[in-house]
Amino acid sequence: MRIAELMGEVPPAARPPVLCYHRVGGPLELGVTRVASSIFARQMTTLARAGWKTLTLDQFAERLQPGYSAFRTPHSAFLLTFDDGFASLAEHVYPLLADVGFTATTFLITDYVGRLNTWDVRYTWHRLAHLDWDTIGRWQARGFDFASHTASHARLTWLSDGQAAAELAGSRETLRHRLGPLAARAVAYPFGARDERIERLASAAGYEVGFGGVRGNGSPLGLARLPVYMWDVARIPLGVRKDGLGWLGRNVAHAANRCAVGTSLMLKLLPAPRSLLPL
Repeated sequence: MRIAELMGEVPPAARPPVLCYHRVGGPLELGVTRVASSIFARQMTTLARAGWKTLTLDQFAERLQPGYSAFRTPHSAFLLTFDDGFASLAEHVYPLLADVGFTATTFLITDYVGRLNTWDVRYTWHRLAHLDWDTIGRWQARGFDFASHTASHARLTWLSDGQAAAELAGSRETLRHRLGPLAARAVAYPFGARDERIERLASAAGYEVGFGGVRGNGSPLGLARLPVYMWDVARIPLGVRKDGLGWLGRNVAHAANRCAVGTSLMLKLLPAPRSLLPL
């Protein structure tokens, strides 16, 4: 290993993979983000039996620091993340992860904690519920991490500086107040949409780590994740295979992320909900 890799920032190739799920189980949808409960259970069980370990958000962030030695954690370690914070995670995901010895980081839309997903296009017959603060607190006490998915899931790159800053800072302050400083250190940008301006605003808001889409830029606030969609039905998700996601898989996932622009356009054209609907 080169001296620069030991003394400087851990290069992107040496960083652990970051998997991104959205929905697991629950009602079928017209979109592509739902993964069946049986498939998710098979994937996590296979990974655990193969010796993979999950990292906490703190452990992952530590690996981004200059001078970090890649020998300090096993190569078969990954960060497991979930976007949006749907209530079904407490039913279909967290208990299974606890059983196999895994943990996860869930990125919460803070304005919608304990409410229905009226921020989203209606992909299911009934609106979906989000985790509430009591449930989040119970799982945080069991070692699960929570962080920001902004306040309202707006596409940040389409907002003015002031609007984007308010989304980032407001969500971070809510998490800091509710869950403590660790929850306030990381953000996952809605739709994976970020650029240098958004990274700069995220840094100014106080975030240390930021996750975008499939293609990151290597900076701590522009990290890539490997999304798992409905077609990823293998026992081991492509993102944590020894050969990586591969050219085809990365481009398919990137195309799916780009298709989210359509969702953003629909949300922009639809009238805003008159209120946030409680459960």
